[in-house]
Amino acid sequence: MAPLRTVDKFVVTFLVDNCIEWMTKLPPGFTHEMRTHLTEHNPPIDELTGIPFVDFENYCCGAHGFSALIETQIEGEKSHYTLFDTGPESRSIARNIAAMHVPTHRIDRIILSHWHSDHSGGMLSFLRIRAEDPASASAPPCVVDLHPSRPIARGMAPQPQGIVIGRHPPDPTFEQLREAGAVVETHKEGHAVADGTVWVSGEIPRVTEFEGGLPGGVRWVEKEGKGEWVKEDHLMDERYAAVDVAGKGLILFSACSHAGIVNVVKDAVMTFARPVYMIIGGLHLAGTDLTPRIEPTVKFLSKQLRPAPAYVLPMHCSGFVAKIALEAALGEGCVPAGVGHKVEVAGDREAEKKMFPPSIDSD
Repeated sequence: MAPLRTVDKFVVTFLVDNCIEWMTKLPPGFTHEMRTHLTEHNPPIDELTGIPFVDFENYCCGAHGFSALIETQIEGEKSHYTLFDTGPESRSIARNIAAMHVPTHRIDRIILSHWHSDHSGGMLSFLRIRAEDPASASAPPCVVDLHPSRPIARGMAPQPQGIVIGRHPPDPTFEQLREAGAVVETHKEGHAVADGTVWVSGEIPRVTEFEGGLPGGVRWVEKEGKGEWVKEDHLMDERYAAVDVAGKGLILFSACSHAGIVNVVKDAVMTFARPVYMIIGGLHLAGTDLTPRIEPTVKFLSKQLRPAPAYVLPMHCSGFVAKIALEAALGEGCVPAGVGHKVEVAGDREAEKKMFPPSIDSD
């Protein structure tokens, strides 16, 4: 197993999320989209007043899905740009890449968290945009990092009836990705990418009792020329990503947390013996079926995990009730992040010398 290297610089820009949040005060290192536009993107100037326009036509849009651009750097080395998921469809990722002035030619790897179209749906669109960027002519092909178990189809069968009411749009095929210019890699095991600065997990061990997977999840399976929907509570192709910032600890990306965010954190702590500094992504605690998981999840993150994360960014499918519960327990450590936000974390090599492994209390 290739080791995960500690980085001196970490930046994440959220390119797709369900939420747009411009008003809430953010912690140091967090930047609203509007501020980025007004200070970095040379907005059009009003001839009458001489003041920049808030150019809504070219701001990000929200969408049901997730995508995050991760930048990592070790001092004295080049920066790496890694795209974690691509949102649900072609339009939101295209609009938001343009809005945030993303240097697509510098993105050399896409990590797909799991085979659900609200995470894979913008992949072909991104590859097309990257190919059309003139600067990409001298860049290496983009690698697409996938779990090999691509489903034929996945659907929804809400409990207790268990009747399939709809299927997810199809994920891109391996062949479509290759035709779009990507290099396809498949991985079941954990591995480091971006010159060892980003970790992609393997299959996430299910160790908690209360995190029971995805209620109503079904998968289309074909055998001997016949097809049928089969129950699939546990999406074993789901993976998380991790970055280790010097003097801070792990920053975890869990796009949907179908495996359970506590299972994700426990696996990361077991793998790296490093404190968790920040948790980012969908915690999948929305809906009445998942409400009973909120209390033990919040208890684990705020009381059992030591030290507790400095920040939790509940996004995408986390749900309103879970966000309120996390804010009550973590205070300003629960950050209402959304599309267009940028987060910058600087490493501290002196503080790194004083870092200790985390612990997990049993109760």
